[in-house]
Amino acid sequence: MDTIEFSPAGASTMYRIITVEREYGSGAAAIAGQLAARLGWKLWDRELTAEIARMANVSPSAVSFCEERVDSTFQRLVKVFWRGSYERSMQVEHLTFDPDRMVKVGEQVMHTIAEQGKSIIVGRGAPYFLRERSDTFHVFLYAPRAEKLRRIQKLGKSLGDAEDLVDTVDRERSLFIKHYFHADWPTRSLYHLMINTAIGDENVVSVILHSMGMLEGRPV
Repeated sequence: MDTIEFSPAGASTMYRIITVEREYGSGAAAIAGQLAARLGWKLWDRELTAEIARMANVSPSAVSFCEERVDSTFQRLVKVFWRGSYERSMQVEHLTFDPDRMVKVGEQVMHTIAEQGKSIIVGRGAPYFLRERSDTFHVFLYAPRAEKLRRIQKLGKSLGDAEDLVDTVDRERSLFIKHYFHADWPTRSLYHLMINTAIGDENVVSVILHSMGMLEGRPV
């Protein structure tokens, strides 16, 4: 793919899709869920993984948790793409397609979702795949390290596991974006908003909705 060159659309755009990219542990899953509930839109997070698996003709039972295998670029790219907001790591036990095929299927699924509208898509390269759509509002969520560790531990992880996740997952995402889009991660020009989630989930949701309303030229 070509190097990313993109600037978000200006005012008077009616947004039908929101992409939520995030640092690991920033609380994106919960925030995207609250946003979907407020708008009455469909949330595509783990559901997106299931749909990609279905379209790629991979049995859901073939996707399982596993320990990290940093020696395999193939496995790393697979797991980065499949991974959801708080899943440790994944691999496909038996693959009849390579990561390039998987990413191609993912792009097709996301464009289909975007055509349907009223959807919130979490991660999986969505802001890059949908960067040409003027009806898509792109958000990047980040947080201080201490906040990310707190959120991950709240989900039941030990401090050691939380530190390992914070130190590795985003590095893998950066490698994924560099490999497939020849871009740095995060690509700041992609996003309408980049928000520190330490301000609280409800405040993050309010900022997103307020900003969308202003760009659409409607009262907020």
